[in-house]
Amino acid sequence: MNKTSIAHSRNGLDISGLLKKSGGSYAKALGIKLTRTSSPEVYKWFIAAILYGTRITEDIATRTWHEFERNNMLTPQRIVDAGWNKLVEILDRGGYVRYDYKTAAKLLDINHALLDGYEGDLNNMHAAALDVADLEQRIMALGKGIGKVTAAIFLRELRGKWKKANPPLSPLAILAARKLGYLPSHIRTNHQRLVYLQHLWREHGKTSTSFPELEAALVREGLRLRRHANRHIRHEI
Repeated sequence: MNKTSIAHSRNGLDISGLLKKSGGSYAKALGIKLTRTSSPEVYKWFIAAILYGTRITEDIATRTWHEFERNNMLTPQRIVDAGWNKLVEILDRGGYVRYDYKTAAKLLDINHALLDGYEGDLNNMHAAALDVADLEQRIMALGKGIGKVTAAIFLRELRGKWKKANPPLSPLAILAARKLGYLPSHIRTNHQRLVYLQHLWREHGKTSTSFPELEAALVREGLRLRRHANRHIRHEI
C-alpha cells in the first residue's frame, strides 16, 4: 500500500468522531473482553454472534444476550443442561419471540457439537483449524443455524487476536467507508478494501488488534445509511 496515498486519503477523516458517534466493538459494548482471547470470553461473544446473526433487531439481540448473562447461561454445558424449555423462556424474556423455538433448538445442537468436537472450547477449534477458510467451515459445521453471516460476525471481533480469524468486510462496512470517504472508488476487491482500511487505521495511531473497533463503527453507520434510504434490510451486524 502506497504510504503517500494513505496519508492523503486520511486528511480530514474523523475516525475518532465516527467511533464516538457510532460506537466501537460490539463485544466490548457487552462487557466481553476479547483482548487475551480467554475461552470463557470468546464463548460469550460466540453466543452473542449467534443472536446478532438472526433476522432480528440489534436491540433485541443485545437484550437477549443480557438475559443469558443474568441467568448464568454462558458456558456450553450450562446451555445443554438448561434444556429447550428454559432456553425458550430466556429467549422470550429478551424479546426473541419470533425465533424462540428455533433458536433454542439451534443453541442445543451447536453446544452439543462444541462439547463433543472441541471439549466446549472455541480456542481448541481455532488451534485445530488449518487456515482461515477451515476455521470458518468448522464454525458453520457446528450447526445448521450458523451461516456465513453469523461466522463473519463472530470472527470479525477476533480479527488481529486469533491468527486465523480474517473474515471478509461486511457490505455494510464497505457502504459506510465509501460514503465517509475512507475508501477510494478504485479499490474494488474485498481483500484490498480490508488492507486499505487496516493501513488507514494504523496511520491514525491505532493498533492492529483494535481494528474491529473501526469495523463495528462502520457496520453501525452502514445500517444507519440503509435505514435512511428506506431500504428493506436484514438487521445483522
